[in-house]
Amino acid sequence: MKIKIIEAELNPWQEMEHYQANMTTLSGKFGATNIFVGTMRDFNEGDVVTSMTLEHYSGMTEKQLAKIIEKTEQQYAILDVLLIHRVGLLLPNQPIVLIAVWAVHRGDAFDACRNIMEALKSSAPFWKKENLIEGSRWVTKNTQGYQT
Repeated sequence: MKIKIIEAELNPWQEMEHYQANMTTLSGKFGATNIFVGTMRDFNEGDVVTSMTLEHYSGMTEKQLAKIIEKTEQQYAILDVLLIHRVGLLLPNQPIVLIAVWAVHRGDAFDACRNIMEALKSSAPFWKKENLIEGSRWVTKNTQGYQT
């Protein structure tokens, strides 16, 4: 398991390539890799969002993310997890989060990846401030993972 919180721009594909190239102990052992990349939208609640500032409490955030992954490892047969999350100033179209899950079978990889993302959105200590055309606001609720 690897967890990183970064302020620099995130290139999820480069991060994946580098991480997987160094996973020598899992070589030949996984049959599925599920990857989720979350990207900043330029809208929310009917308003245009020009940028967003993401804040976190260092130490506490990493600890909570580790708990989320550990709980997921108890629920699903997964081999490894990579989670990278941006903080600081973000612009529309920039990647915010990368979650990658390796497992023997695709079902566990899919389900575990979604589980981690949904738990992150609901319980990880990140605070978002959206900058709008006119003013700014703190985000008080997250969008649902399932749209009906």
